[in-house]
Amino acid sequence: MTKQKVTVVTGSGQGIGRAIAFRLASDGFTVVINDLNKELAESTAQELRDQGKESFAVQGNVSNRDDQFSLVKQTVEKYGRVDVFVNNAGIAQVAPLLEVREEDLEAIFKINVFGVIYGIQAVAEQMKKQDGRGKIINACSIAGHKGYSLLGTYSATKFAVRGVTQTAAQELAQYNINVNSYCPGIVGTKMWDLVDAKMAEYMGLEIGEAFKKFSEGITLGRPSDPEDVAKFVSYLASSDSDYMTGQSVLIDGGVDFS
Repeated sequence: MTKQKVTVVTGSGQGIGRAIAFRLASDGFTVVINDLNKELAESTAQELRDQGKESFAVQGNVSNRDDQFSLVKQTVEKYGRVDVFVNNAGIAQVAPLLEVREEDLEAIFKINVFGVIYGIQAVAEQMKKQDGRGKIINACSIAGHKGYSLLGTYSATKFAVRGVTQTAAQELAQYNINVNSYCPGIVGTKMWDLVDAKMAEYMGLEIGEAFKKFSEGITLGRPSDPEDVAKFVSYLASSDSDYMTGQSVLIDGGVDFS
């Protein structure tokens, strides 16, 4: 049991999820690190403990409903509650729609959409039993506000997350559970390295050129880093956002949508 508020962050072994975990730990949360990669999850949790933060790791696959319920169960067994649940885990795919096959759709929807829904289901059941307000925070994207060539399946999943966020916010408001999403733009992570490399193949570009091309349309003049996104998630996890729900907010430095 802990007197601190408890947060779970899926996909937090690296990238944006890791930055979110460290930011929320600095905000005073006890942080549960969840990742498909057991070694990454455990090493990240250990880094937090080395900094004097309370943390432990749970390996799991967000696309498996039982894993999501087990994640919440293990968190409650150790800390007694879950105050904030961040559905951060996700993957991207780069391909023209005419090349997309059944296995591609199944893979990305299972993680980006099914995983979010399973996370909401698992943590909402726990939050309903608790006193106080719960926060569910989902990973959306600029691609959930506009479709992008070569990112059709990814955009489809993120549009779905926006709809799920709005619906969950309406259904869970009666239990004092807020549901919102953060929508990053071009972020310097390993996922974007993969997107860049794949786009280079289709667009006939050098490695790094696609990332640069997309970054040129950012009003603030630079791509995001994971900490930019983590700062906004910190707000969504705090009491300052208590009157906000059902929103999917762009945190992209001002990407030009024209």
